[in-house]
Amino acid sequence: MDRRTFITKAGVAAGGAAAASVSLAAPALAQSNPKIRWRLTSSFPNTLDTIYGGAQVLSKAVSAMTDGQFTVDVFPAGELVPGLQALDAVQNGTVEAAHTVAYYYVGKDPTFAIPSSIPFGLNARQQNAWLYHGGGNELVNEFLGKYNIVAMPGGNTGTQMGGWFRKEVNSLADLNGLKMRIAGLAGRVMQPLGLVPQQLAGGDIYPALERGTIDATEWVGPYDDEKLGFYQVAKFYYYPAFWEAGPSVHFMFGKDKYEALPEAYKAVLDAAAKAANVNMLAQYDVNNMRAIRSLVGKGVQLRSLPRDVLDAAYGEAMKLYASLSAENAEWKKMYEPWNTFRSQSYEWFRVAEYTNDSYAYAQQAAGK
Repeated sequence: MDRRTFITKAGVAAGGAAAASVSLAAPALAQSNPKIRWRLTSSFPNTLDTIYGGAQVLSKAVSAMTDGQFTVDVFPAGELVPGLQALDAVQNGTVEAAHTVAYYYVGKDPTFAIPSSIPFGLNARQQNAWLYHGGGNELVNEFLGKYNIVAMPGGNTGTQMGGWFRKEVNSLADLNGLKMRIAGLAGRVMQPLGLVPQQLAGGDIYPALERGTIDATEWVGPYDDEKLGFYQVAKFYYYPAFWEAGPSVHFMFGKDKYEALPEAYKAVLDAAAKAANVNMLAQYDVNNMRAIRSLVGKGVQLRSLPRDVLDAAYGEAMKLYASLSAENAEWKKMYEPWNTFRSQSYEWFRVAEYTNDSYAYAQQAAGK
């Protein structure tokens, strides 16, 4: 056989071998990256583009990182299940995932509040620090394992506003008998002070406030609140929401479905959830600074919550946490390490963050 014939035949053979190796590899690749489609129900209406949009950020990122092999279809509150039943839909297998706030489910166990926010708790940075590197995620998922759920942080609103009131609140006495939509454990803190807490999903708040079924409401902050139109039926806008200094929104996945995923897809979900977490907070920081100016321009009256309200609420919060620690083992297991982290984080933030912010904000307010 001459050299030219040998090279030609060898080339054909090599090409055939390469083709064979590709055909053999393709099924293995498909097995390691299977086609998976999940459904995710949100606790939020799609009109609230920032908080609802967190799930869309995850969906787009998951699809892009897997070349469309792993997709997550997002459904707004009410389309598959009511917004406040998102966790239940994951737990019973109606959907594979949810985008929700853990404190919506304090009726099941007050411990659900800690992963999101509890009165006089952590700001957004401290919350992320606790969840990602302070042992929080591990404690949260140990607790949620009893509900067959795995969770990942999937957004944060930053410190929220204290809410919309039809009448001015000048002192603690003005809360007596006031019916207010208020989330998480805040209602249990405020109830001994005379407030009558109500639990309503986002889409149900405006009509209740308009009809006078409730006298006040809190939701998130200027951007979302303006979209929901609360300023049209209540003109006094109070701050801050001491019960939500940095509330986390979570992605919740069915534990069985999550554990069945290839490791690569688990890594994709983790990266996508972190992207959604960072993006939501940044969006709110931009949107709220514009919306607050817009609301004031529409005649909204900004007010700070009276000091006697804050002092009384702080005292009630600490009593509630001590009581829950004595009677609820699940709460105690998560709260005690959380509280240690809170104390140490506050100590550090007072050194640099607080002093820097306080001075700079005072100078800006003075027009310097």
